[in-house]
Amino acid sequence: MLCRINFLARRSFHYARLGLLTLLSAIGLGLGLSSWTGCAHYQLGSEPKTKFVSLFIAPVTSSVSLPQAQVLLTTQLRAAFIRDGRVTLTESADTAEASLHLTLADYHRAAAVARSDDTGLARRFDVTLRATATLTDNRTRQAYFTRRPLSAKRGVFTDSGLVASEHQALTLLAEQLAEASVHAVLDTW
Repeated sequence: MLCRINFLARRSFHYARLGLLTLLSAIGLGLGLSSWTGCAHYQLGSEPKTKFVSLFIAPVTSSVSLPQAQVLLTTQLRAAFIRDGRVTLTESADTAEASLHLTLADYHRAAAVARSDDTGLARRFDVTLRATATLTDNRTRQAYFTRRPLSAKRGVFTDSGLVASEHQALTLLAEQLAEASVHAVLDTW
């Protein structure tokens, strides 16, 4: 009789454990399904709806004396908009719904870190490139924005010479300005 009671006790424990396991599995499945419904309407990336689908990027103009910056920035601008993919670039303003005009406004160098052997000389400079952007709707000839300020800043170490360091940093500054332009043009104003 004792064996029979022991067998029944083990059997009921087994069923209770199986019931608990089933209950926990059902709760886990319910939580998993409810979390998927929260992600059902998630869309990866930026909002694709813009006020225009085609854009003309005019060659960059400059009021600062910085050789090759205009060509470099124009190239970086086009590459940044192509990478983003929300608008199509066109070759002329006539075929585009909007036009972007960028003007380099200022290039500034400020000493940031002094050399340890001579505090009168800088080891690192902070270089800042500023531009203004104007975005125009070609259909209505109305401006979305005019002379919006954009800027990019980088630290330049003079270990390999100031001129060489500034030349190398110009590519990075142009890339930063291009990304700031994409943000200014395509993201919510």
